[in-house]
Amino acid sequence: MLRVGSVLVLAAALGAAIGWPAARADAPYAGLEQSRVKALSAEQVDDLLRGRGMGLGLPAELSGYPGPRHVLDLADRLGLTQEQRRETERLFREMQTRAVALGERIVAGEAGLDALFSGGHATDAAIRGATLELGRLQGELRALHLGYHVAMRDLLTPGQTAAYQELRGYGGHASRHRRRSH
Repeated sequence: MLRVGSVLVLAAALGAAIGWPAARADAPYAGLEQSRVKALSAEQVDDLLRGRGMGLGLPAELSGYPGPRHVLDLADRLGLTQEQRRETERLFREMQTRAVALGERIVAGEAGLDALFSGGHATDAAIRGATLELGRLQGELRALHLGYHVAMRDLLTPGQTAAYQELRGYGGHASRHRRRSH
């Protein structure tokens, strides 16, 4: 029977053999100094540059306001009309184009913030200006995604919205909310 110490030694040896970096409790950020943008993971950078939602629309999504990407994925099962499908495709393209543009600005802003520190130019005023702008851009990106959820809710019938909720596993709570009639 293996002891806890033996298991840890075995795990460390296995990790070293397959190339895992050694994790140190006192250096949790070791290796991140080589990142393209230090405050963002590679996945976050990719999501921002591709206009993905990254969960920014969750308050809408989970409250009966469907997202354009997911409506397109479920178009046949929701019984979208040709007009609804065309409008959903248009909304999605528009949202993604605008989200990519904002994502590019956020990534550039984060890179600029990195440069303040790596170049030795960080001051309270420079940091404040850079972070306030990043916060504004992130808020704008979130509002963008949430706004397209509202547009989708207005495009779908109440029955389609309820079906969307069921298909996404949310239990069909969308019908509780007031909205304009079709």
